[in-house]
Amino acid sequence: MNLKSRIALCVRILRAKPSNLLSHADRELPHIGTDEMGQLMAKNMRELVLVFGTQGHSGFSASYATGLLQTLLRYEPVAPLTGDPGEWVDHGYCQQNNRCGRVFKQADRFDGQAYDIDAVVFLEPNGTGFTGRGSQQPITFPYTPRTVYVEVDTEGNPLNGWNREGVCPEWAAA
Repeated sequence: MNLKSRIALCVRILRAKPSNLLSHADRELPHIGTDEMGQLMAKNMRELVLVFGTQGHSGFSASYATGLLQTLLRYEPVAPLTGDPGEWVDHGYCQQNNRCGRVFKQADRFDGQAYDIDAVVFLEPNGTGFTGRGSQQPITFPYTPRTVYVEVDTEGNPLNGWNREGVCPEWAAA
């Protein structure tokens, strides 16, 4: 964001009239806690709501904007990864996708094919999820990051009979 755009944003914030959204935030934010963290989060969230309120969103555009913002704040891509050379950061021993940090390439993994380190999450009987051996799965481009969930027994063995080696059957089927 260049200086001119940043100044324009500041002016828009300074001229903003209290919105219904800001009033709602003012009613709700005190409920997140009175400790130091709660107070800091309330202040920060109020600032974000103030800026959002100056953008003039309607019901549809507000929903679209909040969904897009959620994706961006989670460092997730907004469109499928392409695998183009400009999408990769070289770490020496491997390459990492700069649009989606969970996607890597390594010469000695999956024959150099790109892979997703969070492709498979294992679910224990108590509902706890974990990643580990077998979570990394090969991908092809264009690629939209996804995760499949595989139920395991108390020993961590998949209930579907897969031995956590190679490609997960649920991953291949999806």
